[in-house]
Amino acid sequence: MSQKPQETALSKCPGCEEPLERGDLFCGACGYDLSAVPAVPQDHPTIAMTAPAGGEAEVRFDRRAEPGGPGESDGPAGPDESDDFELAAPAPAGTPSADASAPAAAPDPRTPAVDPVAATPPAGAKRCVACRAGSVDTDGYCENCGHAQPRERDHMEQELGSVAAVSDRGLRHHRNEDSFAVSTTALPDGSPAVVAIVCDGVSSASRPDEASAAAASAANEALLESLPRGTHPQQAMHEAILAAAEAVNALAQEPARAREHDRHRHQNAPACTLVGSIMAGGLLIVGWVGDSRVYWVPDDRTNPPARLTEDDSWAAQMVAAGLMNEAEAYADERAHAITGWLGADAYDLEPHTVSFKPDRPGLVVVCTDGLWNYAESAAEMAAAVPADAHQRPLHGAQVLVGHALDGGGHDNVTVALLPFAVEPQGAGSACGTA
Repeated sequence: MSQKPQETALSKCPGCEEPLERGDLFCGACGYDLSAVPAVPQDHPTIAMTAPAGGEAEVRFDRRAEPGGPGESDGPAGPDESDDFELAAPAPAGTPSADASAPAAAPDPRTPAVDPVAATPPAGAKRCVACRAGSVDTDGYCENCGHAQPRERDHMEQELGSVAAVSDRGLRHHRNEDSFAVSTTALPDGSPAVVAIVCDGVSSASRPDEASAAAASAANEALLESLPRGTHPQQAMHEAILAAAEAVNALAQEPARAREHDRHRHQNAPACTLVGSIMAGGLLIVGWVGDSRVYWVPDDRTNPPARLTEDDSWAAQMVAAGLMNEAEAYADERAHAITGWLGADAYDLEPHTVSFKPDRPGLVVVCTDGLWNYAESAAEMAAAVPADAHQRPLHGAQVLVGHALDGGGHDNVTVALLPFAVEPQGAGSACGTA
């Protein structure tokens, strides 16, 4: 991502290395207090032992990301483009002083003054979580101190009967570009159907957060309409992915909206990936476009787990073509370049759908690469899943998100868990195609 030269002493945040704007008092991405950064020494600099270590490169690559470079991210928006500091008002007349003859101490320009009258938010306005005095503007920044406010999508959780999902912004991105939808409905015979849809916005595209939200919502609504009508679940999943693609395509037709945190982003078609699962009539249906995944983890851990999806990615293509083995392909810096996505600039859309008939109870894990980057193989994912996740799916999803955050949280993290309950029918594979 190219951008104009900065005129501040610091061009990157010492905490998260996001680009800074002239006049920033706090980092718009992580909230780092820039007033606490020591001044640059005038003599020959040495490396301070307490200097924060450099951030690691993003591990996720999109189709437009440069090989070897960090994943695309937005530049933080500063509260003010000027160099002026608001100085504290003088003490009221009559205020006692330790030495009346001594000159008044100069105000510290690093600390913005808070005018209790001007900064107090009007009735009904949102109050800043940092300074507790300023009101929050429409871009999510405090008008008094400039601190970025937590967004509703920074962390989301939902539990609905036998399905639960958790989504988190992660530790490196300044917003959550993942989205999910979980729901339940009934088939014409009255038996239940459970749905989980997970979408991952393509960071190098415009408005990836809107794309993922639109796709998840459209796919979920399509399934809630088609399943009760008696549409076969696999056909219903195929149609739902097409409906999601149409919803994302429609975003490209909307006039571009100027958003402060998008001013450095190249404008192109919104895009996202999608993966979903349906449990209905004893079947497990999986559908996807992109590199988000579905894993199967048997309740009886003596049985092997399995990955039920194949990535639309550069690495998967190399393995399928026999040019590399899986270890070599996923170690390559191009591994996560996706070859399939939803969006107006996508190639021929080819939704993948597969139907399974499990012969034993297990747990279905639907997730973005923000999780599976830290538990890539089926065995690693099964090891990260709590033993009681089939009984406590929300807790299990929380633990898995925590696993990704503990691993570094380089990307947004979203996971949905669907416990699949069946009566054991003897020996056999954990999952069989129908």
